[in-house]
Parts: sequence; structure tokens; C-alpha cells
Amino acid sequence: MSKKNAKPIVAVVGRPNVGKSTLFNALAGENISIVKDMPGITRDRIYADVSWLTMNFTLIDTGGIEPESKDIILSQMREQAQIAIDTADVIIFLVDVKQGLQDADSKVADMLRRSRKPVVLAVNKVDDFKKYMADVYEFYNLGIGEPYPISSVNRLGFGELLDEVTSYFDKEAAKEEEDDRVKVAIVGKPNVGKSSIINRLIGQNRVIVSDIAGTTRDAIDTEITHDGKEYVFIDTAGLRRKNKIKEELERYMIIRTVAAVERADIVILVIDAVEGVTEQDAKIAGIAHDRGKAVIIAVNKWDAVEKNDKTVKEYTQKIRQVLSFMSYAEIMFISAVSGQRLMKLYDMIDAVYENHSMRVATGVLNEIMAEAVALQQPPSDKGKRLRLYYITQAAVKPPTFVIFVNDKELMHFSYQRYLENQIRDTFGFIGTPLKFIIRERKENK
Repeated sequence: MSKKNAKPIVAVVGRPNVGKSTLFNALAGENISIVKDMPGITRDRIYADVSWLTMNFTLIDTGGIEPESKDIILSQMREQAQIAIDTADVIIFLVDVKQGLQDADSKVADMLRRSRKPVVLAVNKVDDFKKYMADVYEFYNLGIGEPYPISSVNRLGFGELLDEVTSYFDKEAAKEEEDDRVKVAIVGKPNVGKSSIINRLIGQNRVIVSDIAGTTRDAIDTEITHDGKEYVFIDTAGLRRKNKIKEELERYMIIRTVAAVERADIVILVIDAVEGVTEQDAKIAGIAHDRGKAVIIAVNKWDAVEKNDKTVKEYTQKIRQVLSFMSYAEIMFISAVSGQRLMKLYDMIDAVYENHSMRVATGVLNEIMAEAVALQQPPSDKGKRLRLYYITQAAVKPPTFVIFVNDKELMHFSYQRYLENQIRDTFGFIGTPLKFIIRERKENK
């Protein structure tokens, strides 16, 4: 089965008022990843999942630019371009046919060209191809290649643009295929000790490995061999952005996290024990949850916390409360400084990885479902009762189950969760989310 893990990342860069958010919203369409009951995850819509024909990719919006003066616009565009270069597989550079070629466009084009990343030039606001084609050709002067005329408002020209963008994808995906090492992303807010954890894990293994600057992104991948098994740790540390305003830092952190999580099987969310679990931690956790990754919550700096016999219990409750949407995640209390329980992380990674890729036989699943239905009657509405015909596992990473029913509308969230709990009671599945797809089948079949 092909690996659906690493979705390519496409970033949009452009001056103010060229229509970036219109393009973002038009491409994202209905798929925008707003999760209903999750604390402030993607309401700020920094990223969205997009499908084009058979391709899926993650679209990121590199940030707004406040038009104050030409210098500020240019420096903010460079910042944006840098974020795109750091994290994206393909960059869409958006310009405006009505404003024509501007100085800032040329300067950013130089930067993008030097990055050696694939850049697709989109000329927006071309609502009449005949009328504007001569103006579109002017953008050949940027030296980025062919300009693709589009109109975000009227959704014109998207086909050619996306064909070009996705033409850069598959080669990377094919390379990802053969790699069966366990990929672990270490994520968390700045200064929670992500790098210290990785350094400690390497140090104790004495397998000093080359830090390969992540081929497509600048997150550093560290390869570690432990007990004869190979792991790749993807580090999102190193926010080398001084004195940036808080919102920008947070946006950059989220983009970097999306890029790292996208490539990982397992996500270790590092929380600062002294500071406690925060709203920002919930945002980062939501990214991993959204993408169906296995999760371990590592509470770091545990040595620095005053403890009594209730501390662990109280702390665990607090985490469960703030991260209520991922009750499956495993929690570990560690210290990168003292090395406390750090080597146990490997056992936990192995266990969680096994659950994330576990397959359950169809016969066993149907027995569990039949028993669950006998114990608790399915919901009914206006005299019509939900009937469950059949369940089967369709995929792994995360384990994904398809349930055939008589009427999708009758499958309440609470009953689905009840079935999930029954499956978890039997197989554990700790550390991994489970995904359910509900399909309708007519009664007489």
C-alpha cells in the first residue's frame, strides 16, 4: 500500500492585496480544516488540506503583510518567502496583473529563484484572458518561468496552475516509499527542551550520526540506531527569529510543526513541566490529531517540579482536560537534564508504532461489533433504528475502519465513540487515534 504519510506542502507568497487569501480559500474550498470542538486549532486557517484529482497536499498561508511603507512590505515579503523556502515542497508566487510588475516582486523572485525550490508563478485577477494576456507576459521578466494566468475570484485557470504545482510532487513521494524507519517528530513550544531531548538520545546511544539537513525542509533529521533498530528524529527546534512579534512567531511555529508532523509516523509533544499544559500546546497537539498521527506526550523538566504523592495524578488530569480530544495519547514524565526515564521513550515509541500500524481481522471486528450492539442498542429516530451490517479495517497509520449501516444520519457521534471504546478495550490501540468511515448500504442487500 502506498504511504499516505508525507503530504507535499505548498506555500503561497505574495505582496498585499494580490489576492492571496482569496486564492487560499478558493483552493481550500470546503476542506478547510476547522475542527469543531477543538481549542483554537485551525481557526486562524494557517493551513488547509487540498485535493486535486488524485493528489492531496497541504496548503500553507505564509502570513499577511501590513502595507506600511515599501521597505516594510519588502522585508515582510522576504520573511514570508523564507518561511516558504524553509517548509514547502512547491511555492506559488502570486502577483497581480492589474498592479503590474513591481520592484518588490522582482526582489522576492530573486530570493525564490536562488532557493532551488520549485516555484510556480501565478498571475491573479486575469478575469478576461484575451484582454490581459499581453500584461501577463510581462511577468516572464521575473525569470521564474512561465506565468500562469488565474482569477481567484472567478476560479479561472486553476486547472493549469494545479497541474503545474502537482507535477513536482510524485518524485518525492516515490523516494519516501522505501524508507521503513520509524519517523518521530519532536514538537512543542519554543524552549521546552526539544533539542536537549534529541541530544540526550543521541549521546546515550553513542551512534553519532550525520545531521542531514532534511532534504526538502530545513528541519534537521537525525538518524539514530538503538538496539539495532533505526529511527529518524525530526526536530522542529531552532526558531532562529529574534525579536519577532508573538503572532508571527506562533504562525511560524505552527507552519514548521505542520511540516514536521506531515512527515512523521509518531509525534512526541513536549510540554514544559514547570509551565504546565497551555492553550498553545493544545494547538500543536491538534495538528498531530488532525493528521491521524500516533502521539506521546512527554512532560519534560520533571526534575524541576516540587512533588508529593498526588503530583503525577493531578498533572495527568490537567493534561487530559486540556487535550481532551486525544485521550488515546500516552503520557510520560521525563527530564532531558537528568536523563530520567528518557531511554524508556524508545520502548514507548515501539509500542505506539506497533499500534499505529496494527491490523485486526474482519471476523474478530464483526464479533466485537455484534457484542457491542447486543449490549447497547443502536440509536433510533422517528421509529427508524440504526442497523449495523458489517465492519472492516481499510487502512493503517492510523487504523481506519469502515462500518456499513442502513442510515448514516442515525450514527450518532456518541454511539461511534462507544464502538471505538469497545475496540480499544479489546486491542488497546494506545497512543494512536482510530478513524471511522460510515457507509450506507440499502436494507435489501
